[in-house]
Order: sequence, then structure tokens, then C-alpha cells
Amino acid sequence: MSFLSVTTIWTILLIIHGLLAVALLGALTHQAVAVMMPVRQAAGNFVDRFRAVPAAGYATAVCLLWVLTFLAGAWIYTHYRVYVRIPIEQFEFWKTSGSFEFKEHVVTIGLGLLPAYWWLWRQAPKGEYATARKGVTVLLAVIVWYAFLVGHVVNNVRGFGS
Repeated sequence: MSFLSVTTIWTILLIIHGLLAVALLGALTHQAVAVMMPVRQAAGNFVDRFRAVPAAGYATAVCLLWVLTFLAGAWIYTHYRVYVRIPIEQFEFWKTSGSFEFKEHVVTIGLGLLPAYWWLWRQAPKGEYATARKGVTVLLAVIVWYAFLVGHVVNNVRGFGS
């Protein structure tokens, strides 16, 4: 791999992490909208079609994407700790640093919720636990949106290669 610089490799890993995050964001957003606003009639306009997805079909993909995105983020975190976080703290961007620290915690909590989420969508009786299924799905969607936005802000403050 002598034709790729170290910065290029880390940037490629960041792009892969971002693409996985976008896929996870899309899947969870579709599913959350489907459980919060179920379609009661034939889908007509854009919003109706957006929320008319079969929500249960997303559970396995969400779990797989969450784990892959988490692992890619954990790998990138080694670089972040040394080359990004230290300068952010030296510039005293405490809100940026703190929001990223909070992101780490909530994403890990989301990882811990995945077995319950998967069980609620794939194993629980269909008529039961609808409120729990809705709550866990919406919570995971909020976590993913927060993590996605904070990741972009931190990358814009002090991105890779700067």
C-alpha cells in the first residue's frame, strides 16, 4: 500500500464509516416514521410512500449496520484520540469535545439496546409490545441522528488531514 498515504487511508476509512452511517440513518428513519405514522390507506403522496415501508423488514439490517458502523467508528477513534481530539481541546472547543464524548456514550447505549430491539421486531408476538417496539425504534433513530450530526460537526471543526 505504498501508493496511499496514511492520511488517505484514514480518509477512506472515514468515508466508509460515513456511508455506513448514512445507510443506518436511512433505515432507522424509514422504520421510525413507519411506526410513528402508520399508513391506513393506499400510499399516494411522497410522505405516505415514505412511511408505507414494511417496518419489521428493517430490523436485521439496522442491527448489522449499527454493529458495522460502530466497529468502523471504533477503528477510526484511535486516530481521532491523538490527531483530532487533542487539538480540539487545545483550542478549548469544550462544547464540541463534550458533544462528541456524549455521542460515544449514547451510541454505546444504542449498541446495548440492539438485542432488545431485534427481539421486539423479530421474535415478539406481533400484536404485543407495540409501544415498546415503537419506543426503542424512535430512541435508536434519535441516537443515530444525533451521532450523525455531531460526527459531521467534529469533522468540520478539525477533520482528517488538517
